[in-house]
Amino acid sequence: MTAPVHAGPRHAAKASLARSGAVMAAGSIVSRATGFVRSAVVAAALGVQLVGDGFAVANNIPNILYTLLIGGTLSAVFVPELVRAAKEHTDGGAAYTDRLLTACTAALVAMTALAVFAAPQIVDFYTDYTGSQRDLTVAFARYCLPQILFYGLFTLFGQVLNARDRFGAMMWTPVLNNLVVIAVFGLYLATAGTSGATLSATDTKILGWGTTAGIAVQALALVPALSAARFRWRPRFDWRGTGITRPLRSAGWLMLLVLTNQLAYWVVTRLSTTAGQRAHDQGVAGGAGYTAYTNAYMLWVVPHGIVTVSILTALMPRMSRAAADEDPAAVRRDLSHGLRTSAAMIVPAACALFALAPWLMGAAFGYGRTSPADVAVMAGMLMAFAPGLIAFSGQYVLSRGFYAMSDTRTPFVLNLVIAGCNAGLSALAYVLLPARWAVTGMAGAYSLALFAGWAVTAYTLDRRLGGGAGLLRSPTLAVHGRLLLGCVPAALLGYAAARAAEGLGDFAATGAGAAVLLVTVALLARPLRLDGINDVIGKLRGGRKR
Repeated sequence: MTAPVHAGPRHAAKASLARSGAVMAAGSIVSRATGFVRSAVVAAALGVQLVGDGFAVANNIPNILYTLLIGGTLSAVFVPELVRAAKEHTDGGAAYTDRLLTACTAALVAMTALAVFAAPQIVDFYTDYTGSQRDLTVAFARYCLPQILFYGLFTLFGQVLNARDRFGAMMWTPVLNNLVVIAVFGLYLATAGTSGATLSATDTKILGWGTTAGIAVQALALVPALSAARFRWRPRFDWRGTGITRPLRSAGWLMLLVLTNQLAYWVVTRLSTTAGQRAHDQGVAGGAGYTAYTNAYMLWVVPHGIVTVSILTALMPRMSRAAADEDPAAVRRDLSHGLRTSAAMIVPAACALFALAPWLMGAAFGYGRTSPADVAVMAGMLMAFAPGLIAFSGQYVLSRGFYAMSDTRTPFVLNLVIAGCNAGLSALAYVLLPARWAVTGMAGAYSLALFAGWAVTAYTLDRRLGGGAGLLRSPTLAVHGRLLLGCVPAALLGYAAARAAEGLGDFAATGAGAAVLLVTVALLARPLRLDGINDVIGKLRGGRKR
């Protein structure tokens, strides 16, 4: 039988996509692994109670403000715009790229300077701290807020590379950031130890500037990759009449989307820091506040960063080209591929996080100032987050379908469902639950909000693409159902194995539970027709034969 003429190019495209995804996944795995070491060192140095909360708030504020003011727009708008410019402009989009980079960098510099100046007011907006706790958090914030500029440069440079189908560097350079922070906090641990509940001014300065230095190294390490891609940035300020307002108009909706997200996150930050202070004042065992929430979130989001982000980063340029060619069927195929491929890994990961939460949190954070009670609190939060990972991944995939079509308005409207549910349910958890469980309830609120948002996004995109792309009327729902049918009993057996091995330590218990879970899923993959998992098993067998 003669193969279609286009089979070769299509096979080559799939192979290229697989290679790109593998490179990014490998970089993300190493980045996440070093990130856990980093988080463990930070938790060992500062703990997860009030001092840790102060640092966590100050260190997250630059990321929040960057995402709020410009970052969320860059990651979604840049690649489609640069791909379109490369296709339509006679110079391959070089001048357009230079102008867009120049305009965004100028905005980043101005925003960073303003944020550093307004650090006390920003801390007051996100927390209800007073006295020495406020002073510590403001000091950390002044040293950390310059990260806004370097976060922006990292995203700008990375999106230029992505538009040129060069994905690896952006996934690997965060490793350098982690190594810098590990060194800084490791030095603090070696010299100051874990004694004492406060930090000196010198310690605060070293830890704050050291954290910012990590982000700077992460951003500037992309420069060699840009040179290898034969990109040279020549700052250009001749913006009038050059078309750069088009992405800025699209960015307007994205900024509104990010604003609604950050308003919901502000509610969570404000309530969780207050709940942590209240739990501390009531003598609750374990830090039940903001740091525990962020640590659980960071572990929860790892599978998404390794699997879904890697897959969609590689798919986004291709979907953008298909959308530019007015080929919705191709966009639909890529979205379907992204949903099925990511679900094969994300659903087992969500079940594993739920079943193995106590031992995972102990292995990741149970050092230094972090007590067993702290670990127990974080484990409960991770269990509350875990189911939402499935919806988080699915929502991420589907939203990229709109962005590929240069539609930023619809994701904004749909995101109101997630932000509204998250804020409202989090406030309800704070009011109704005791201090020990309030922030755990907020984690569960986010999971519920994600499922609501995923459902309405799937329905809307299904209608937009003419059927078959969304969740509600596609085989994707059946795929997720079969995956859960296999993974839930596997998780129960994994939990039993971890309990049996917990006397050997958290790492042994986690390893035993994960091994049993994975073996069970592999055994159920063929009878349940878990195609994504069967594909992975087939590739592993093929690799061993070679």
